[in-house]
Amino acid sequence: MSRLRRALLALGSALACAVTFAPFSAQAADRAPAANPVVAADPAYKVLVFSKTAGFRHSSIPNGLQAIRDLGSANNFTVDATENAAAFTTANLAQYRAVVFLMTTGDVLDNTQQAAFESYVRGGGGYVGVHSASDTEYGWSFYGGLVGAYFHSHPHIQQATVRVEDRAHASTSHLGNDWVRTDEWYNFTTNPRSGARVLARLDESTYTGGNMGDHPIAWCKPYEGGRSWYTAGGHTEQTYAEAGFRAHLLGGIRYAAGVTKADCRAETGYTPIFANSLTGWSQAGPGSFALSDGTLTSQGGMGLLWYSAKEYRSYSLKLDWRMPGDDNSGVFIGFPASSDPWSAVNNGYEIQIDATDSADRTTGAVYGYKSADIAARDRSLNPPGEWNTFELLVEGERLQIFLNGTKINDFTNTDPARSLLQGHIGLQNHGAGDDVSFRNIRVKELGSGPGPGPRTGQITGVGGKCVDISGSNTADGTKIQLWTCNGTGAQRWTLPGDGSIRALGKCLDIRNGGTANGTLTQLWTCNGTGAQQWTAQADGSLRNPQSGRCLDAMNAGTADGTALHIWDCLNVGNQKWVLP
Repeated sequence: MSRLRRALLALGSALACAVTFAPFSAQAADRAPAANPVVAADPAYKVLVFSKTAGFRHSSIPNGLQAIRDLGSANNFTVDATENAAAFTTANLAQYRAVVFLMTTGDVLDNTQQAAFESYVRGGGGYVGVHSASDTEYGWSFYGGLVGAYFHSHPHIQQATVRVEDRAHASTSHLGNDWVRTDEWYNFTTNPRSGARVLARLDESTYTGGNMGDHPIAWCKPYEGGRSWYTAGGHTEQTYAEAGFRAHLLGGIRYAAGVTKADCRAETGYTPIFANSLTGWSQAGPGSFALSDGTLTSQGGMGLLWYSAKEYRSYSLKLDWRMPGDDNSGVFIGFPASSDPWSAVNNGYEIQIDATDSADRTTGAVYGYKSADIAARDRSLNPPGEWNTFELLVEGERLQIFLNGTKINDFTNTDPARSLLQGHIGLQNHGAGDDVSFRNIRVKELGSGPGPGPRTGQITGVGGKCVDISGSNTADGTKIQLWTCNGTGAQRWTLPGDGSIRALGKCLDIRNGGTANGTLTQLWTCNGTGAQQWTAQADGSLRNPQSGRCLDAMNAGTADGTALHIWDCLNVGNQKWVLP
């Protein structure tokens, strides 16, 4: 709300009060949103396709390779293909933005080649796994964490319904809520949801042979400095002639190559407040929102569509949005109930959506109060025509803003006339021609300490390993370590909401209350000291406020028995933890 807002404010409050606000038009819900905008071409880049097999070999590998070559020709990337593992050297991999493991099977890289690929990913490289890429390198823990889950079994080839969970990611934004297709549907040894953003899942009631219940089938994740995207589709030769699957594969490659951005952090505990219904929402002021295919598109204004069903305090709000061009909108938070959209302007805060305005009034800014980190914003922002995801994390009077998973603003309210402590959520329809679309609006209410509590379950970290108490020993001073998840009490942690993390009747503690890098953690009788306080950060880390340092797997290790200590918070993979 930038250009028009400035003009209207200049007219003064008397004119604002004279405006007659029309109610939300029921007919607007039946009108289609604006036509899909044109997306700018990607910069040129290179992709390596690797299809070596040491086990079952799929007859569809040539089809998959040709599909990727076709996608490259049409989308400005060059494809090199190999089945020679000698290509996995540090120098050779450096020329590629992404490496596609196209239906690989078995052990395909030796230790030296594995080390080169690990260095590539940690240096910001991208990984794409297709189908039996999850039936590859079972003994390589880094790869297991990268792919997200290993293959377990599959029934016969058959039609099934895929439920699309994330319609903002480039690999799924072209799909509807349901995607019906035929393939060989994999079951996995573990569920990847705790460590990855699930993009789509199988509905096991629509086919036979599924054994997971909650059954992710495509996902993405940031991993140790790089990006990972996996799809279990791709078994049949016919798959690679499907336009929908080709677009799915293209989006995965673009994400892994870093040319399109997405919030691929694991996501659990959110409640939808808009999926495909305006139940609980009210329109304030002129204009309206068109509703079609689970998408709200602003039209006319200046008004506000606000969630009147509930006020929120201490929460994470996530929503997906898209601009077709130079458009304007905003997300309002922290305002009281009112049928006047100016109440949100005067009492709440707007998080701006308009990439072309001044620094304190552009995308990611707290409008008129604090600019986003523009460099970080620009690195994280998808261009007009593509979807973006905001997370607005409200804790007390502090607001943190994340764009496609990257923090771009950190604002604390000090205005006594306003407060973030409690209020409503709203979407602005700015005016004629400012057509911004929204999808998948969801909220996670928070408690004190490291996330909502009390909660109990495993805490997983790098390599998909669990935070574990050595030998299930309950003695004070027992080592805290990484270990393969096994469901024992030594890996069952409770977050009671007071900042502590507990298991076996004792607390996760920093030895001797130390604050230096490398100070080991241990199990200790709960005593409420700063050595036993942990705060979950939005980037997935666990920070000890007393030391200002984060829980860290020593030397980025993933082997069973790797000790956990504290270290400077670096936003790296061995400091990322998925809580119950």
